[in-house]
Amino acid sequence: MLAAILRVLASPAARRLSRAAQLVAAIAFGAAAASQIDLAVNGMFLGSILALGAIGITLIYGVLRFANIAQGDMMTFGAYLAFFLLVSVLPEHAGLGPFTFGFPLLLAIPISMAGVAALAVGMEILVFRRLRLRRANLVTIEIASLGLAIAVRGVVQMIWDTPVRYYPHEGRDHYSLPAGISIAPNHLFVAGAALLLAIGLHLLLTRTKSGKAMRATSDNPDLARASGIDTDRVLLWTWAIGGLLAGAAGVLLVIFNATSQLKPTIGFQLLVPLFAAVVVGGIGNPYGAFLGAMLIGISMEVSTAWALPTYKPAIAFLVMVLVLLFRPHGLLGARD
Repeated sequence: MLAAILRVLASPAARRLSRAAQLVAAIAFGAAAASQIDLAVNGMFLGSILALGAIGITLIYGVLRFANIAQGDMMTFGAYLAFFLLVSVLPEHAGLGPFTFGFPLLLAIPISMAGVAALAVGMEILVFRRLRLRRANLVTIEIASLGLAIAVRGVVQMIWDTPVRYYPHEGRDHYSLPAGISIAPNHLFVAGAALLLAIGLHLLLTRTKSGKAMRATSDNPDLARASGIDTDRVLLWTWAIGGLLAGAAGVLLVIFNATSQLKPTIGFQLLVPLFAAVVVGGIGNPYGAFLGAMLIGISMEVSTAWALPTYKPAIAFLVMVLVLLFRPHGLLGARD
């Protein structure tokens, strides 16, 4: 019976039906987004933030073959580190053109990125490398990742307590565009910063020796090691890049929020959308993660026209399931 079902699913008619269903789903998604163009645009901005976190997850998975559950809380740590710099270290808030934040934030972002990168490298050296040397299985490594996520969140709560915090900000007007589109200047900054980071990562992976070593290690670690690539160093680079992206995503997420609100669970709440973006795009493919994040971000924002915002994570999970029904390997995932 099972063999008969598999033969039917593998038949040309079934494949044509699958492609037709994908086309119908794409048209339906496009129509829904077009009817809520303002929300769809906001979804693209949210997707650009999700893309940074999702790319970090997929890079680490591509090299180490495990999903870093701590990525969301690493984003939180980066956001709070920037908050500390803004209120305690850097000069007082000063306006920066149309944005709600001042020039000190431009200094806080790279410092926070570096801080989260150092945290990520420390996690690799002190925890994950030792687990690999002891030949720990995947379940043990994932539990360790979950434990680190809880530990990072606990440190954030211990240092900054649990009340809601706010970045220093000033009120600014929105840009009004045709078709009822209203764009906040902060959102343009978020999209621009995310795009620059994505382009920089692309150039790193395709034009530099370190990037090519990362890709080689991801494709075949044993062959990369045999060809003279220092895979331990590649792993450190991978964690550092994942940390840099997480730090940037955390700060940009707070900027994206209209009130610049900051709380200890801000990154953890995005964990489901982040993993959904990775799976939708194709596990281990950074370009797929970017595409998946855009799809998830738009879906989450457009859904608020018909559902409560609290259902956004459920919408992300639903989109992931629907995509996997038609493309089990994700949009750009390679077949095993």
